[in-house]
Amino acid sequence: MEIWKLLFFIPACFALNMTPGPNNLLSMNNARCYGFKSAFIAGLGRIVAFAVMIALTASGLAVVLYASETLFLTIKIVGAAYLLWIAFNLWHSEASPVSELENTRNRLGLAKQEFLLAAGNPKAILIFTAFLPQFVDVSASVNEQFFALGATFLVLEMCAISIYAIFGMYLRQLFTKPKMAKRFNRGCATFLAMSGASLLLSRRQLKNV
Repeated sequence: MEIWKLLFFIPACFALNMTPGPNNLLSMNNARCYGFKSAFIAGLGRIVAFAVMIALTASGLAVVLYASETLFLTIKIVGAAYLLWIAFNLWHSEASPVSELENTRNRLGLAKQEFLLAAGNPKAILIFTAFLPQFVDVSASVNEQFFALGATFLVLEMCAISIYAIFGMYLRQLFTKPKMAKRFNRGCATFLAMSGASLLLSRRQLKNV
């Protein structure tokens, strides 16, 4: 791959990585509640989901996915329902001060939550389908280029996870009072619910991209 293409790809890609979406918001909240290490490990679940999506895009199976309206709609509904479920639980979560006991939360469970949230959002694979091919030279090895671009995306995604987790740790100091924590939880829940509703209403836009 030509260096100049990579130089254009990295900043554009990192802008996508840093976009405030459901997964980044979840990383921030996980860090606030359970610490940086737990949030970062949980974020690896998202990395696995994105790696699968990139592999699907590289193999051309993403085209099959979008050719099947029923399959696409099913994934969208499941993803939106999961977002709304997380929002509901977060809205009703106890607003107790951050304590050391919260660090015992199962990190595998947090990673699974990140994985399901990423895998249930068809907009994510749509990004790979529409974004990555713009930087691929069809006259060269397409698979090798997809591997390089995909690996770069995943590394930058881990950087984004770290940044949001650090910000979450900062919030950890601000939201030690139950009242403030409850407001933050409900703010996050509202954003996640809006994301879920937006996903349900985005059928035409997703099909036309």
